[in-house]
Amino acid sequence: MGLSTHVLDTMHGRPAAGMAVALFAVDGDNTARCVKRFVLNQDGRHPDGLLLDAAGLQKGCYRLEFEVADYFRALGVVLPEPNFLGRVRLDFGVAQPGQHYHVPLLVSPWSYSTYRGS
Repeated sequence: MGLSTHVLDTMHGRPAAGMAVALFAVDGDNTARCVKRFVLNQDGRHPDGLLLDAAGLQKGCYRLEFEVADYFRALGVVLPEPNFLGRVRLDFGVAQPGQHYHVPLLVSPWSYSTYRGS
């Protein structure tokens, strides 16, 4: 069990290798504390597997921030200024830390979708 993420680049139909991501723990007054920053591997996943293992995942609120515009610019995609999506921020809650929480992101320069995966 634990927390994981996976990002798919829907513009190019492949994993979002090289995208920068940050994980935050968010407390009751909406103060976010950075837990870790990382760059997605060739499969669009955290290079070390889980973001948080079962012992590290606590009940509470979390945030994942994905550097979408930087990723697409690095691929040579011409984006308008200001870009439509610069950073995608996903706030989510963990109610049952004994379960696995998977937070995938499907993203293009103009849209994104997420869900609780398995």
